[in-house]
Amino acid sequence: MASNEFNKKRSKIQLVSSSFFILLLLAGLFYPLLGYFAIVCMVSGIVIAIFKGRKWCDFCPRGSFWDYFVKPFSRNKKIPAVFSKWHTRFFVMMLLMTMFTIQIVKRWPNPYSIGSFFIIFLIITTIVGLLLGLFIQQRTWCRFCPVGSMGNAVGRNKYQLKIDSKKCTDCGICAKVCPMQLNPSSHKKKSIEIVNEPDCIKCKLCVNSCPRKALKF
Repeated sequence: MASNEFNKKRSKIQLVSSSFFILLLLAGLFYPLLGYFAIVCMVSGIVIAIFKGRKWCDFCPRGSFWDYFVKPFSRNKKIPAVFSKWHTRFFVMMLLMTMFTIQIVKRWPNPYSIGSFFIIFLIITTIVGLLLGLFIQQRTWCRFCPVGSMGNAVGRNKYQLKIDSKKCTDCGICAKVCPMQLNPSSHKKKSIEIVNEPDCIKCKLCVNSCPRKALKF
């Protein structure tokens, strides 16, 4: 598939996914049970990771929102390394899981009250991710997102990107188009090298942008 055609198709999918996310948040303020969609996203991300790594993150409704609506206004700065550290991911995961547990126990067994918490939780974390996306880079939240971190751990060796060192010319295009600010060409060591990047969201932007066709899944 030609690069432009691929980008347009991906953009359309992300528009639908991100628009659904925005409508979900708004509707959830009036229909709290919609908040349970958060659980669906969490489970989907982990299950898909077992087979495809962080593939879910490419079209995750919130990830799509970052790419489609936030990217045009982002300062697009380098994401600080601290956001990718495992102690940061673990801290954020434990903090959010603790909040989840406390609120669910507090609101149990009222399904509407629990759903309302999920919506509030989604709104607050989305605001945090939005600010990070505007002032740093649109996918900054994805570097320490609990679902992404769990997907990272579960599917780190699944559906890996490969680079043909004989074709790669280190032009840097793959690094420029990567929404996660990864650099596939930095893994070039031998003829066909596996790009061992657990944070890769399998979006295929690098594959379709490479002028030498040196990358593939």
